[in-house]
Amino acid sequence: MSQHHNTQLLKLLGIGFGIAATMGGTIGTGILRKPGNIALQVGDPWMILLLWLVVGIYAFLGVLCVIELAVSMPQAGSWYVYGRRAFGNYFGFLTGFTSWMGTVSALGFGAYTFSEFISLLSGREDLNQWIAIGIIAFFTSLHLIGTSVGGKAQQLLTFTNAAGLLVFVILCFTMGHRVDPTALQQTVEKTAAPGALAGIIAALQAIFYTYDGWHTASYFTEENKDPAKTMPKSMIIGVVSIIAIYLLVNGAILYVVPIDQLAGTKLAAATTMGLLFGPQMTQYVTVFLLISVLGILNSQSMFAPRVIYSMSRDKLFIPSATWVNKNGTPWLALILTTSLSVFLILSGKDTCGRLSDIAIFFFVLSYTAGFVSLIRLRKTEPDLPRPYKVPLYPFLPLLLTFLSLLFLTGAVYSDLESSKYGLIFLLVSYPLFLGVKWINKP
Repeated sequence: MSQHHNTQLLKLLGIGFGIAATMGGTIGTGILRKPGNIALQVGDPWMILLLWLVVGIYAFLGVLCVIELAVSMPQAGSWYVYGRRAFGNYFGFLTGFTSWMGTVSALGFGAYTFSEFISLLSGREDLNQWIAIGIIAFFTSLHLIGTSVGGKAQQLLTFTNAAGLLVFVILCFTMGHRVDPTALQQTVEKTAAPGALAGIIAALQAIFYTYDGWHTASYFTEENKDPAKTMPKSMIIGVVSIIAIYLLVNGAILYVVPIDQLAGTKLAAATTMGLLFGPQMTQYVTVFLLISVLGILNSQSMFAPRVIYSMSRDKLFIPSATWVNKNGTPWLALILTTSLSVFLILSGKDTCGRLSDIAIFFFVLSYTAGFVSLIRLRKTEPDLPRPYKVPLYPFLPLLLTFLSLLFLTGAVYSDLESSKYGLIFLLVSYPLFLGVKWINKP
């Protein structure tokens, strides 16, 4: 059947796209939405900044590991490819499916968030689901046009987003003296209770979600013109830029907003601008938030289909998901991905709210699989050409595996409600795997 269809991705992407994919696949609404929740959980500005830095270092070290895997196996699909190569088909299927489902969830959550911002501007909440579905339909259409268009859109959206965040930071630090600093000092002393362990775990969960995407460029190695040369540069520049932006934005918000006012706010950036320029400014922040969501939605709807495309090529998903149109888009994989996100949106707002928590369980599971695969492949395939090798091997991947497992244990312990979905999925994954094998029987 498939011989009548093109199944070949095109080599169209370079270093600019790699940086844009890393940054645009990471920086979304999390940085502007989550600080209020984190302030509520932790209560101490320095502790908050320290947690952001710690997860940033984790992402940076993670990138060093992923570069080795990506340039030694330049295939679409990232974690799936490495997991399957290291531990065989079932482990590959599990890793691929969890990373795909995590992204489908995040895409649904992001589109819903976009619609919430529109309703903040328009005052109409009754249209949220339809706006969310409309935005997913828009990106599906954009990517059907081709990889080159999707890549250029990513670069434009990422640049606009980063520039906007830097303007926000400059405004906060130059105008922040308008807010009475003595009030700030008293409120900090009043609310700075040492963050209880459960609070810190919840804050880490939010920060992990905000950092997720640091590995995005690795999904596109097969379409990169010269991965061994450009991937290390683009991923390292990308992740260092993300850490700098996140620390600056948090510092700026904490500089302006007293922590008891920040604690629990839904839109920390809007609260900040409201304190600086009056409540009418919050609308402008909302417009900017819309742009930041677009970058991450573009990225997710571009890379998630590559995972099931790659799985199908290895006969671990439905065969037709390998069909690629003449402009390099795995079109059926794209439609399956975005349709499932639409289904999740239709299942209601509560589902969408919980999705980001479920997604982070899946994402960290995928990272862990990647770090373990790196260690395993060094043993089983010592002669695999590795144009780039992770420094401090085996200490670094072992440390990251340990930290990821620690985080997962904490997440299950502190948020059993969301984690149970992940755990249930792990239980049904083997029957699913057998079903897919049966479908692909010659």
